Amino acid sequence: MPNQEVPVTYFEEPGRQNTEVALQLAKARAEHLGIQNIVVASSTGATGVKASELFQEQRCIVVGSVYGFRTANESRFRPEYRKRIEDNGGVVLHAAHAFGTLGRAVHQQFNTIQVDEIIAHVLRRFGHGVKVVCEVTCMAADAGLIRTDEEAIGIGGSGGGADTALVVQPSNTHRFFEMRVKEIICKPRL
Repeated sequence: MPNQEVPVTYFEEPGRQNTEVALQLAKARAEHLGIQNIVVASSTGATGVKASELFQEQRCIVVGSVYGFRTANESRFRPEYRKRIEDNGGVVLHAAHAFGTLGRAVHQQFNTIQVDEIIAHVLRRFGHGVKVVCEVTCMAADAGLIRTDEEAIGIGGSGGGADTALVVQPSNTHRFFEMRVKEIICKPRL
């Protein structure tokens, strides 16, 4: 591919108010590049529903938080949203967080930081959504829902909604350093 100039959108503030624009920008870039795998983080499923409606031409994987993240044996993901996502052809994934399940347990028990938390903190220097995108694309690859030899667009956010979209070459979590962030589509300017 020859050199090309591609616009990047930087949002003034992070947050859910950027969701519609972030999804539209990701859709336009997916269509331009012919990317078929879209991975979107969604704690309750609300952002996942919006993404699954927009990305019906692509494979839309909606990654929710691990069960028990806030309350034992419970998920914040709403069953009615799961149904709507699946009715739109999307797939819902709940799995261990790539950057913080066992490490989080060690931290809580022994008050010491682990490697996965260090990686998460470094990625957050670029924005919370960048960390989320890297994490959910690893989770989707680990579950066999996307391939690591095909580009994907990951969509994440900062505490609700979506404000970050990246073109990534995904990796499995145990091969994290093979992941590549190929393009920034949008993110908050922090």
